[in-house]
Amino acid sequence: MINVANLTRKYGDFTAVSNVSFEIKPGEIVGLLGHNGAGKTTIMKMMTGYLEATSGSITIDGLSVAKERRAVQKKIGYLPENCPVYPEMTILSYLEYCAALHGIPERERPALIREAVERTALTEKAMELISTLSRGYRQRTGVAQAILHKPAILILDEPTNGLDPTQIRQMRSLITELAKIATVIISTHILQEVQAVCNRVIIIKDGKVALDSRLDDLRQSSKLLVSSKADPNQAVQQFTALPMIAKAVQAGEHRFELELRKGADSREAAAAVADAVHAQHWPLYGLQYESRTLETVFAEISG
Repeated sequence: MINVANLTRKYGDFTAVSNVSFEIKPGEIVGLLGHNGAGKTTIMKMMTGYLEATSGSITIDGLSVAKERRAVQKKIGYLPENCPVYPEMTILSYLEYCAALHGIPERERPALIREAVERTALTEKAMELISTLSRGYRQRTGVAQAILHKPAILILDEPTNGLDPTQIRQMRSLITELAKIATVIISTHILQEVQAVCNRVIIIKDGKVALDSRLDDLRQSSKLLVSSKADPNQAVQQFTALPMIAKAVQAGEHRFELELRKGADSREAAAAVADAVHAQHWPLYGLQYESRTLETVFAEISG
């Protein structure tokens, strides 16, 4: 569906995005996660054709963004950062205007506008001026224009920015619903946002891809934590001798951290460690997998 290859964007001597590459398959919900200024918005602008790349390529559904920009944009629904809308228009007149820009035939507009308004829970506010709306309703209006033409790809830059907790929950539910019919890419610096709605995360740091992983894979730990009253040197030697253990270190009094070899079965490794402790007649106080969350991973990368 989406292929980004060696993407770079420079502003004079400053490199905002450096050699970024990734692929996104149909139906994925991908979170672009990173601190403010990491390069997330720049990547999204290049993906949507609003900003030219200095080098590299972006292909969407077999079409080159650089060579077939207008055709690509017809496949994309885009919510830019800070949700630019026309405050002097009502929601309906704004969506009518957006439908015209998309080239939607007049006879098809009423049904599509009605559906977009209903999906974003804007029915009660549809005839009100955008200037009178709260930040949450303006954000929903931005999402309504993004889904108006039923795009195959949704690119949402900070979709919950400025929303209150109730509005955030509503936006997350909407994004999850939209993901049933479209590939969704969300830019955010909020960890909970990614964990709540995404099935894959790409962490951007200093304009580069620092991590690209499915959340399920991210949660799988490659370490075992052992608590046992054992001689430290003897225990480290005993654990390292196990074929499934790549490395063993003392992590505190009566505590050891064991790193599994790549491809090792974590359950079998845990059983082997327990057998080794039992064979040495050491008391076993605890044996568990290391708890690994998106928060801990992000902290490791940021640090």
